[in-house]
Amino acid sequence: MPSRDIAIIGAGPAGLIAAERLAQAGHRVTIHERMPSPARKFLLAGRGGLNLTHSEPLDAFLGRYGAARDWLEPAIRAFPPQELRDWADGLGAETFVGSSGRVFPKAMKASPLLRAWVGRLGGMGVRLETGRLWTGWAPDGALTFTGRDGGILTTTPDATLLALGGASWSRLGSDGGWVPLLAGRGIGLAPLRPANAGFAVSWSPQLRERFAGAPLKRIVIRFEGQEVAGEAMLDLAGIEGGAVYALSGPLREAIERVGYADITIDLRPDLDPARLAEKLGKRRKGETLSNHLRKAGGLSPAAVAVLRDSAGATLDEAPQALAAAIKSAPLRLLGQMPIARAISTAGGILASEIGADFMLKRLPGVFVAGEMLDWEAPTGGYLLQGCFATGVAAAAGIHSWLDRNG
Repeated sequence: MPSRDIAIIGAGPAGLIAAERLAQAGHRVTIHERMPSPARKFLLAGRGGLNLTHSEPLDAFLGRYGAARDWLEPAIRAFPPQELRDWADGLGAETFVGSSGRVFPKAMKASPLLRAWVGRLGGMGVRLETGRLWTGWAPDGALTFTGRDGGILTTTPDATLLALGGASWSRLGSDGGWVPLLAGRGIGLAPLRPANAGFAVSWSPQLRERFAGAPLKRIVIRFEGQEVAGEAMLDLAGIEGGAVYALSGPLREAIERVGYADITIDLRPDLDPARLAEKLGKRRKGETLSNHLRKAGGLSPAAVAVLRDSAGATLDEAPQALAAAIKSAPLRLLGQMPIARAISTAGGILASEIGADFMLKRLPGVFVAGEMLDWEAPTGGYLLQGCFATGVAAAAGIHSWLDRNG
């Protein structure tokens, strides 16, 4: 098959891995990126350790993608977590499995991996053009860009991959500016909404003043038959963190439906109610309730504050009642934090608009990958795995389409 010219718009993980696969297949690849440097959101994720993927069994892993599992599954099975680990290892970013099952590079940051990756791409002949804002298509079908000097640039590749991300962290390049460009071409889109974001809670002034920024460790959050173990973080406006993010989809939908979502928090999931009540029954004479909850109940000051807020009135100090409140502290979530504060976004290009090869059905020769597609997943490695896997799948789709179409 002869070499073809391919334009990739967006230099995040999906675009970069697609560029690598296409260059390996012998194609001439140019990446167009609006920011001054590539993969800025990827680098930011690396500040927290760069959670590449997760080590749990694949069937459980695939379940994290919810309603999108059916159409994402072939891509993830074709480029599963172990293959992503092998790829990172091949770049010198050897990975390890943390105590939570999450997979990280041993360096615990993104910059060494990204430097090696960009170097590899350059050695394969991939061109990276930065400072180029994609503005759509010219009447003759050419891609149009605005350069950093304000000039208009055009190119007419043999195939195009759009890998423009979602709409969170706009200062890093993902601002959803592509939405009107695709909507104008008749592409069906689900509205972009915050995912992996916190939720608003009407905290008491005392909790806001004393415990904003405090963690809730080793808790279980329950909502409508689902439960997630992990940690959360209190802030002035509400609550966020991994245990909250894992339920963000159904919580967001409940709020959109009825205006709120009622969760319960188990502040001592390691103890059953009877054992907890037994501990709470041993209160020293004159001991304050807060001290008793910290010492006998094993609650942090922040957990005590949440327990008091959740009661809405004076706590029943009987051991069994206290144990029941600790095991199921009710909390009403009043709204989701704005998309600007979200880690990722839900919504985007509808699955019905793309083929199995990740080509847009309405725009032959235009492929899509990454977070701009209508899927969401919790933190824990699932986001990056989805971006990498769809990038690999789109690259395979481009190569096959070019082969079929001469």
